[in-house]
Amino acid sequence: MSEREIMNKRVNRNAFEHLPPLVRLEHICKSFGKVRANHDITLDIRPGMIKALLGENGAGKSTLMSILSGRFSQTSGSIFVDGNPERFESPRDAIRAGIGMVYQHFMLVESMTVAQNVLLGQERTFVVSPARMEAEVSELAERYGLPINPAARVCDLSMGEKQRVEILKLLYRDSRVLILDEPTAVLTPTETEQLFEAMWRMADQGKSIVFISHKLKEVLAVSDEIAILRKGEIVDEFHESDVPNETVLANRMVGRDVVLSIEAEPVKTGGVVLDITNLSGDGMESLNLTLRKGEVMAIAGVAGNGQKELVEVICGLRRPVSGRVDILGLEWNRFYPRPPRKGKSLAYIPEDRQGLATCKYLDLVDNFLLTTRHAFARGPFLDRKAATETTVQIIEEFNVQPGHIDGTARSLSGGNLQKLVIGREFFRRPDIIVAENPTQGLDIAATEEVWQRLLQARKRAGILLITSELNEALQLADYIAVMYRGRFMDVFHKSDTAKVDAIGLMMAGVTSPAAV
Repeated sequence: MSEREIMNKRVNRNAFEHLPPLVRLEHICKSFGKVRANHDITLDIRPGMIKALLGENGAGKSTLMSILSGRFSQTSGSIFVDGNPERFESPRDAIRAGIGMVYQHFMLVESMTVAQNVLLGQERTFVVSPARMEAEVSELAERYGLPINPAARVCDLSMGEKQRVEILKLLYRDSRVLILDEPTAVLTPTETEQLFEAMWRMADQGKSIVFISHKLKEVLAVSDEIAILRKGEIVDEFHESDVPNETVLANRMVGRDVVLSIEAEPVKTGGVVLDITNLSGDGMESLNLTLRKGEVMAIAGVAGNGQKELVEVICGLRRPVSGRVDILGLEWNRFYPRPPRKGKSLAYIPEDRQGLATCKYLDLVDNFLLTTRHAFARGPFLDRKAATETTVQIIEEFNVQPGHIDGTARSLSGGNLQKLVIGREFFRRPDIIVAENPTQGLDIAATEEVWQRLLQARKRAGILLITSELNEALQLADYIAVMYRGRFMDVFHKSDTAKVDAIGLMMAGVTSPAAV
């Protein structure tokens, strides 16, 4: 979207630029035990403006906004709403003050309809009419440019549609401040543009939007103001007219020069570690794929086109309906359900790092042991001392912050949790690695580190990379398979520039001339 188009979207911006802040955070500090998450933060949130919060994973962005939304209480400092001091003991208190947050992990009742979720706990009459509920939600969705079927069940919605439901819940409650935590991490490019349209429309109606993101291009495109956090402190603030370029923002965010581009050195390929022939069923159609040691194969495509089902088959979570899947020289039925504990092994880095990859209420040692316990088994006993020492080594080697092994997984930021998972899986020295959107929601520095680790690992393993980020596929992969509606539109080497240029068409289901 061009700068002129963006300016035209914000027709009322000048009307809000000189208004006093709707919310002011003053000298906010927050600590979790010995961990200092926020320190002496002062921040203004003004009506009709979109303020972006930038920072590395663990910089304190989500913690700060969780304080504003009532999920956490600050250790010290004050919150002012319309100039009046407030202290929120719960999200309900924040919502009453007109402040709401859409988290990365949605809080919806899957079995209920869109309208029921939006109005849940907000029914204004004793007798509830489903038709009236749906009409209200439909009108609200149309007003803010958030198209959705109010009668649809949440379990049948895409991730983008579920996000719209969360936003509509806040709009129905007349929230004046909407905090969006990494909202584009689960969206397709089209859904991202629709979200930006809705954000501009909300801002033009006087609402304040706080946009937490790691995607610098999006921040520069949509924001009126930018605040950068580093190690729990505000280090920079910019108005839209003063915003530097993407490189400067990245460097200020991390505190050093960052160039998110990697030269992948050639690696000698070895034997076949994964061989798929005519895999069909569960939405997949005649998939054929061969992966060798030393290769990175990227599965590119918009989420929901069969990638999840393919990964579940390869990782033993779903039995193949038809076709043949050989893993490390063994047929699927011989490799599963009891994969070899020694020698040949497969490591899975799931997209769901909080639900599937880790147990959020266990400490870091127990989370490390989830897939490595056999290495520390001494007959019927577990050598926990050795496991603890190894966990400490992994935390140091992979720069997991804050690095307290007694802390629970839920105390880590997304990027640090991902580094723990990668360190755990690489400790097993696997021969095949299945990495599912490994950098989703990660900041630039964490992404750079994960990319380096994956490229190092291919020296001894074959890597299957499932990603919706085209740049990630082009940076890391040797071969790219574009997936659409359960089938591969084409599988090609990334040096084939004609096919690389046609990836966008293939992701939309159009067979390019280069692929014929």
